Amino acid sequence: MIHLYCGDGKGKTTAAMGLALRMAGRGKPVVIAQFLKGADSGERYALSLLPKVTLLPAPEQIKFSFQLTQAEREAERRRYLDLLDQAEAAAREEACGLLVLDEVCAAVNTGLLPLERVLACLDRVSCEVVLTGRDPVPELWERADYITEMEKLRHPYDRGIAARPGVEL
Repeated sequence: MIHLYCGDGKGKTTAAMGLALRMAGRGKPVVIAQFLKGADSGERYALSLLPKVTLLPAPEQIKFSFQLTQAEREAERRRYLDLLDQAEAAAREEACGLLVLDEVCAAVNTGLLPLERVLACLDRVSCEVVLTGRDPVPELWERADYITEMEKLRHPYDRGIAARPGVEL
């Protein structure tokens, strides 16, 4: 089944990683691909310690999509297509229990990942899949069996407080 964690509130990735932890705890392989995110996050460090979890590579630092030059956008498009292909191959090869495509909605919305390729991946994998991100396109909304929308009511960032390691990072 397909799970969609969306909305403007905090917790989409946290919920996805919680399900990854639950699946790994049941002895099932998990594959995680993160789009629009660097490797410097607490959840990646923790999940990398679990033998049943495959974390696909992410760069240490990334730019926001609006900061990318045209050449950088093209390089990111190629990297994301390759990342999606790696995620699909790993999910099919390892008979995995869960595939997490973190921030895939934003990657589609920013034009860095073609929707058609994401839909094709969903058609070809036979495990549970989690999609996260803001503003999912209708095609992903329609495919989802579970939809959880996180709503921001208050967030410290709105008061100028930067992301903190262990909480947002």
